Order: sequence, then structure tokens, then C-alpha cells
Amino acid sequence: VQLQASGGGSVQAGGSLRLSCAASGRTFSRDLMAWFRQAPGKEREFVAAISRTGTSTYYSDSVKGRFTITRDNARKTVYLQMDRVKPEDTAVYYCAADPNAILTAGPNYASQQQHYDYWGQGTLVTVSS
Repeated sequence: VQLQASGGGSVQAGGSLRLSCAASGRTFSRDLMAWFRQAPGKEREFVAAISRTGTSTYYSDSVKGRFTITRDNARKTVYLQMDRVKPEDTAVYYCAADPNAILTAGPNYASQQQHYDYWGQGTLVTVSS
């Protein structure tokens, strides 16, 4: 079971970046998928999540309206489109998978790290002002 995150890099404030997370060795289409991030000196925090069918998405208040999470079950990949990025978006971004979530898990459930059994290795995003 592996989650491989990619797409991180350096970007100027106001720019865009797209992160990808490819899953292998498991049934991706049944999983609740999410992105979390950890900034230097801070705890890891929830960014966004998407239901197994892609019909429900959830976002933290800090990224709502700027970031978009999507998934392609045929490619076993989840994406995080980051637009109008800010310096405070600088962090290591992690993708995570929860194989046990029900379809109607809801945002309170999806934002809690303890529900996610599988984690990617992280990809660094640096936003300069």
C-alpha cells in the first residue's frame, strides 16, 4: 500500500500549483481521500477531503475558495489544485486515505487525522511573497 505525492515546488504569491497523489496496491475507489499540511514549527492540519465518489468535498476555512480537491478513480489519483496561493500556504503537504469511511462521513469526520490509515511521504510547497 503506497501513496505517492508529487507536484510540490516553489511558487510566488498569487500563483498556482497542482499536487497529485497516486495510490498503488489498494482499492482506491472505496477510500475517503484527503490532503493535510504541516508548516515549519506547527502541527499538521487538515486542508481538504473528497468522498469516494467525488460528489462531496470539504475544505478548511483557510483554503476554501482557493484550493480544489478532485479525484480520478480510474487513475487512482487525487489532486489538489492550489490557486491564489499565499505565503502562509508554505508547508509540506501530505495525502491520506481512509478505507473505512462511509459515503456520508461529513466534514467533521473527514478533517480528523486519526481516521486515515495510509499516508504519503509529503511534498514541499514554498510560497514566496
